[in-house]
Amino acid sequence: MSLYSALYAGVSGLSAQSSAMATVADNITNINTVAYKGVEAQFRTLVTDGRTSASYSAGGVAAAPLAQVSKQGLLQASGSSTDLAIDGGGFFITRTGLAENDPVAYTRAGSFKPDEEGYLRNSAGLYLYGWRLDATGGYTNTGNLDQLTPVRLTDLVGTAAPTNKLQAHINLQSSAANYDPTSPSGPYAAGKMADGTITPQFSRSFTVYDSQGSGHEIKMSFLKTAANEWQMEAYAVPASDVTAANGLLRSGTVKFNGDGSLNLGASTANLFDPLTITYTNSSSSVPITLDMGKDGATNGLTSFGDPSSLVTGGTNGGTLGNIAATEVSKDGVVSAIFDDGASRQVFQLPIATFPNPNGLTRISGNAYSSNRASGSMTMNPPGQLGAGKISSSTLEASTVDLAGEFTNMIRFQRAYSASSKIITTVDDMLREVSDLKR
Repeated sequence: MSLYSALYAGVSGLSAQSSAMATVADNITNINTVAYKGVEAQFRTLVTDGRTSASYSAGGVAAAPLAQVSKQGLLQASGSSTDLAIDGGGFFITRTGLAENDPVAYTRAGSFKPDEEGYLRNSAGLYLYGWRLDATGGYTNTGNLDQLTPVRLTDLVGTAAPTNKLQAHINLQSSAANYDPTSPSGPYAAGKMADGTITPQFSRSFTVYDSQGSGHEIKMSFLKTAANEWQMEAYAVPASDVTAANGLLRSGTVKFNGDGSLNLGASTANLFDPLTITYTNSSSSVPITLDMGKDGATNGLTSFGDPSSLVTGGTNGGTLGNIAATEVSKDGVVSAIFDDGASRQVFQLPIATFPNPNGLTRISGNAYSSNRASGSMTMNPPGQLGAGKISSSTLEASTVDLAGEFTNMIRFQRAYSASSKIITTVDDMLREVSDLKR
């Protein structure tokens, strides 16, 4: 009987509008939740018989809540450098615990703070995970979640970091006299500055550190042999610190253009390559990148009329003290800043992306888990292959529009009342039918 189908349709309307009202309640109560994605209530028809006939049977309606996970929330400034927001697509990778078998959760709620053990956790208690960088600042992205480790910086305190970068902006006086090869020291040959046979026209010492935190003096010395041409040697002092003969680590010719800029192409090629040192104390080391300028530039070695001097320069590494601050770059590199001003890159944060982020399963803690509808997860560094950039000292706001939610509340309330009228009206009609027989 069509009346009964109308009765059931009214009941389905009550159920659907109740579900829709629940989405409004969830959205309004989470209006201040970091990176909360509003849920939209959509409706779909239920049809019992789609054919056109004299007798029509009502089907009804069902609510289909849809989370707008891919919708970008407003980025708002925060006072904490570990408050992170994703500008673009993707999710932070977190776990509910520190064990490898703890469930993985994907979230955009980046309100991370160090806990009592130094691990970064957000307000839902989820642990942030990333790639741990090696001594050279590298990592390997295998796409495997098991390669990620919880982000923790406090375990660096009191440890040692080997030097992996030496920066030198040195000006060599262009008007200096050329070395006289007829002097008692004889013509220049590689190693004569290192062994003291020839006194260099300019020298500068740098302290580099091995993997045990021990410091070693590396001296860069220069000797002018022709116009716009200098000989350079890098050697250890004392020479017994390294296994190289006479402590000589690197030697070659440095040439300059007529405007005082570095002529890298005419200089000794391997002079600017990373420097690998073998120490006699058996401590390990990593290749040291030499930042001494680019071809045709004046940001490294230069040759002008001013007296020879070190303009800027220095090395990293050494024994690490207390952590004063934490920095996160747009590319997701987490660096520890120590109280002595030194810094060290420790973690690379990955961004997880999905073909259909709106298909993710919502879980407690404003997070999501993957399923077949979302597609397979892919993780990449921020800014690559669809992954958004990371903004430090920033939080993503909720995407809920309060005015829109109150408007929906009125709509759903009226629709609920109308559905209840269907039920009472059908009840009156059924009573009329039953009253036909008295």
